Amino acid sequence: MKIKDKRVVVTGAASGIGLALCEEFHASGAQSIVCVDMNESGAKEIAEKVNGLAVTADVSNEQDIINVIEKANEYSGGIDIFCSNAGIGGTPMLLETTSEEWNNTWGVNVMSHVHAARHVLPQMLERGEGYLMNTASAAGLLSQIGAAQYAVTKSAAVSFAEWVKITYGQKGIGVSCLCPQAVRTAMTAQGAGVAGVDGMLEPDVVAKDVLDAIENESFLVLPHKEVGEYVQRKGNDRDRWISGMQRLQKQFEEFYQSLADQNKGENDEN
Repeated sequence: MKIKDKRVVVTGAASGIGLALCEEFHASGAQSIVCVDMNESGAKEIAEKVNGLAVTADVSNEQDIINVIEKANEYSGGIDIFCSNAGIGGTPMLLETTSEEWNNTWGVNVMSHVHAARHVLPQMLERGEGYLMNTASAAGLLSQIGAAQYAVTKSAAVSFAEWVKITYGQKGIGVSCLCPQAVRTAMTAQGAGVAGVDGMLEPDVVAKDVLDAIENESFLVLPHKEVGEYVQRKGNDRDRWISGMQRLQKQFEEFYQSLADQNKGENDEN
């Protein structure tokens, strides 16, 4: 799908990848851009920059997504490209987490995509054309050391995007699924951990890859090219891949134990 003159919605637009997407769509000649975020001032700031519309929303709330779509329809007369980009990291580990934390992460990282698809697809199917871009993560393809909520919800996000592409791809609906490793965003401000093994990318680099994928109608968007190789290894021999991930898990535990010991030593000295 060509970007020029298209009507676009981007969630998580106030920072990181979402902000970069808004800027890149604007630079590529999109007709209109609806900038969605819980951060009202941030959404307004990027909307002013790209001559768009700011809408405040909690993407895990279905009624908020319905409101976003209604406002976008009023503003632009329809939606051609919906980028369901907002996401959260969730609480690390497993035994330390609560059901409430799991539900919150599931709502943002999975149900936001479901809500968007359910309520924007009807108009796209009626026109015979439309595009969904769902931001997941390399964790959705490869798991995530130390973060059960993130790994599971991002895996579900990839699976849902695949299902939509399988079901509606021959009815004029394009689907891309963004699966980067570490990107310089608020989520990685304290470090990317093992996700940064192949380097930290800037959001504008990722945004350019996303627009290229939309124009070429490519499903997987892999800004870190190494991820494709890792996925192949996983598919070829899952037991061997799990063994490798277990070694990485051990390194992760040893690293954080050394940090804990160092902090304890510094506190004892004080």
